[in-house]
Amino acid sequence: MKARIGIGVLSFAHGHVGAYVDVMKSFDDVRLVAAYDDNEERGRGVCDGAGMRYSPHVEDVLNDPNVQAVMVGSETSRHAELCVAAAQAGKHILCQKPMALSLDDCDRMIAAADKAGVMLAVAFQMRHDPANIKMREIVQSGELGRIAVIRRRHCIGVLLMDSFVNGPTHWHVEADKNMGMFMDDATHPADWFHWILGKPVSVIAEIDNVITNIAPDDNGVAVFRFAHGEMGIIFNSSTVMAAENTTEIYGEKGCVIQNHGDAPSCDSRLPGGIAVKMFKYNEGQWRDLGIPIPAGHGCRIQAVPRPWVDSLINETPPAATGYDGRVAVEMILGAYQAAREGRRVVF
Repeated sequence: MKARIGIGVLSFAHGHVGAYVDVMKSFDDVRLVAAYDDNEERGRGVCDGAGMRYSPHVEDVLNDPNVQAVMVGSETSRHAELCVAAAQAGKHILCQKPMALSLDDCDRMIAAADKAGVMLAVAFQMRHDPANIKMREIVQSGELGRIAVIRRRHCIGVLLMDSFVNGPTHWHVEADKNMGMFMDDATHPADWFHWILGKPVSVIAEIDNVITNIAPDDNGVAVFRFAHGEMGIIFNSSTVMAAENTTEIYGEKGCVIQNHGDAPSCDSRLPGGIAVKMFKYNEGQWRDLGIPIPAGHGCRIQAVPRPWVDSLINETPPAATGYDGRVAVEMILGAYQAAREGRRVVF
């Protein structure tokens, strides 16, 4: 591909895409060309600040020969429609998470991209975080021995925030557009587990509205079992405003604890915190692994565009593919089914 890549956007409904655009303004190998949004005020607001051409018509972006790749940031229910259209137009794609609300839609997106010979990537920012990269390296190296249990928390406090519930982001709490908050947000730790341990074999779960009735669900816990017996616990909540440790990894030879790994733990940090620490049982003491604490959770979001652009330039696989996006959706749909039916669901 040419060194300077023309980028388009298909909807700014998901706020992360606006953050990507803001970061990419400084890339000397990117040209921000044009964007579609069905909300003119929202679309023009971002486009004016980024020097992009705004259009209320998807075709204006997809038919532009100066656009080689697009970022899809619409309501989740429109991901399949827009990604298939982009693939048919020959554009590479970065799709916001979750990839879709059904496996059929995931399959349509993957098939369209494969047929067109374009790259379909999914925006999972946790794969670009130094702490997560280090923990994955430790687990997969065998340094902790066999892994017994990993607990991963990924929480937000948005259902306690009026600006989110009654603002332009309201679509997140509408079932037809986003299914539920567990689908919307637990997809992050689902992908994290798949990235580190591989695809799970089963799940049990509880997902419900516990303290609010704003969205289809506000809190959820899912316990996945993996190929070698490991237990992976996802705790996902949309009603947590402050927290500490994000990840606990317990193996036969030691354990690893991560702090400051999601928004509540970044926004309510204590002085002198440690991002990632390890306790080896034969050493008998905690060791700071020297990972820097991010300035805020937004640093992870801002880390997505650079690797994606590099994958386009170098024609290498993206950090998270359409297949990866599909696995995360399958994991979350399985958790919903397990919670709904009160039983273990086998993948």
